[in-house]
Amino acid sequence: MPNSIISTLDNCYTVTEQRQDNCSPYCTLQWRQGQLLVRPLGQLKQPHLTSLDREQHLVECLKHSSVKIVRIDPKLGEAKIRFWANACEQASKPIYLRIPTSEKLPQSKVLLKRLIDISLALALLLAVSPIMFGLQLLMRFYSPGSIWEQEWHIGERGRLFRVFKFRTTAVDDKIQVEPAISYRSSTGDREDEHKVTPLGRFMLKYGLQNLPLLLNVLRGEMSLIGPRYWTLAEAVRLNLEAQRQLNKLPGITGLWQEGTETKLLQLDSQIL
Repeated sequence: MPNSIISTLDNCYTVTEQRQDNCSPYCTLQWRQGQLLVRPLGQLKQPHLTSLDREQHLVECLKHSSVKIVRIDPKLGEAKIRFWANACEQASKPIYLRIPTSEKLPQSKVLLKRLIDISLALALLLAVSPIMFGLQLLMRFYSPGSIWEQEWHIGERGRLFRVFKFRTTAVDDKIQVEPAISYRSSTGDREDEHKVTPLGRFMLKYGLQNLPLLLNVLRGEMSLIGPRYWTLAEAVRLNLEAQRQLNKLPGITGLWQEGTETKLLQLDSQIL
């Protein structure tokens, strides 16, 4: 296994991955000014790097490389993007979806908004910390296992990040369930209804599972006020024009905006 992928990235190469979906199992790697571009397979014939077939091998290659940013094409599909996202997370390399760019806000407005987000998020965390602590105790007693549910979502400029939420499903059922989730709660959370625990239903009813999102605000991955945030599964299905929305910093308020839209759609269908 090579210690670095930089020496092999002067040209394009093809790698295969173990995870399969509806797309081709191959992808093309391109090295461009400190960025590693991961794209669908082109017509160019390229050698196969077997060292990148497994996630842990990819992690080691990324760790020993000078890659600063990984940009991956949404056309590769959810399974492949998650494969690369997990590897980049372990290698401490940021990963972005390759999306159309849009106009940026003035830096002064960005800094002011960031300062307001940090101040309000800290105040809100202090206010709701007793509730969060109580929920953690209840989860340890009624739903043993991991407290957190960390799914891949899309942030500013297409950056992939994990959201912090309280787990609402049974631990055994949560394993590898993401691609098949079909139920969406009133606050925008995708859950399979029959797998939600009694405590999880209580949290979903009042949106309490979203309280840890304040941690994402402190990390700069979300804002208190902003457009809805997109899951990885949703983002890869957007068309090119809709992908421009992924350039904006998502906000927690987007959850309730989405919930309102869902309720309105349900009401319209009842009227019709």
